[in-house]
Amino acid sequence: MNHTPAIRHGLAALLCWLALATAQAAPGAHGPDGEHLDAPGRPINASGLARLPDGSVTIPKAAQRRMNIRTELSVQTQTALTLELPAVVVIDPNASGRVQSIHGGRVEAGQRGLAAIGQTVQRGEILGFVRFEGDPYALAGQQAQLADVRARRQLAEQRASRLAGLEGSVARKDIEAAQAEARALVEQERSIGAGIGAREALRAPVGGIVAHADAMIGQVVEPRDVLFQIIDPQRLMVEASIGDPALAGRIVGAALKEAPSVELALLGAGAALREGRLPLRFSVRGKERLPLAVGQPVSLVVRLDATIDGIVLPARAVVRNPSNEPIVWIRSGAHRFMAQPVQFRALDAERVVITHGLGIDNRVVTEGAALVAQIR
Repeated sequence: MNHTPAIRHGLAALLCWLALATAQAAPGAHGPDGEHLDAPGRPINASGLARLPDGSVTIPKAAQRRMNIRTELSVQTQTALTLELPAVVVIDPNASGRVQSIHGGRVEAGQRGLAAIGQTVQRGEILGFVRFEGDPYALAGQQAQLADVRARRQLAEQRASRLAGLEGSVARKDIEAAQAEARALVEQERSIGAGIGAREALRAPVGGIVAHADAMIGQVVEPRDVLFQIIDPQRLMVEASIGDPALAGRIVGAALKEAPSVELALLGAGAALREGRLPLRFSVRGKERLPLAVGQPVSLVVRLDATIDGIVLPARAVVRNPSNEPIVWIRSGAHRFMAQPVQFRALDAERVVITHGLGIDNRVVTEGAALVAQIR
């Protein structure tokens, strides 16, 4: 019996099995950086990124370049003491205004129509009109009064004309009295006529942009309704509050996390508590514009007239671990990075000062710390 085909099939199957086993877990298989892929307890990761049981991570050099990881040597220094406060963007009362109706009535458009949100307006520009509409009985009384004054004015003008034609035989004072009476009735008629169907011009009290518009053609408004609000976006302010009134006198500067390039100066502190806290008002220093919206909540970092010892790092170097604790990543080897819990204070909008948890001469990750923290 010829067993050659069977032997050949058996040898082929054996060679395939050996090749598969070798490819899956060959003893001594190494990755691109020499690490054992079959090391016990180590996850298989084609990129070489891995988190070790002690919480540290390994990142090959090639991956570090792809992730743009940069480190900085920690140095102890002395910086200004800072305090982070919740704040809100507010308007400058000297560069904003509200447009209200004094008497109320029905809204009418001007030559350019009604002003819209975002429109740039000049001081004194007409944004619209409000036509006064009284009740029918009051309007009827005004019309009757106007008719009576008109009739008296006509008679007075005719009398003054006759007396003027008799000049020389009529005393001069009688002629002047008749003329004065006619002029007075003309003014009275004009005033009453202007009051009937009069309309009130809505003018911009300041120059700027329309931030609020609540008027439509035909809308009936009440007296003192706010129809438009004008603000100057170049002159916004920031308002914060503190619990200790003594801190107001120790503030030497401030900045916003949302606008790091804008420097703020303390304009003043309130003299009375508002809901148990003292309000503070900050203005923009220089001619820079605050690129924020009115009413937007912001984080204000104020500098005090005291110093603190610590290690200054970029704010992006501090990240959170799964327990929501602030940490920094320290390079402990060519490929290994360790997480170090720290305590910190905001120094300004872009920097923090580490007060506890970090020693000097450590290589701290300042770029790509958030990517390192995501390695699992």
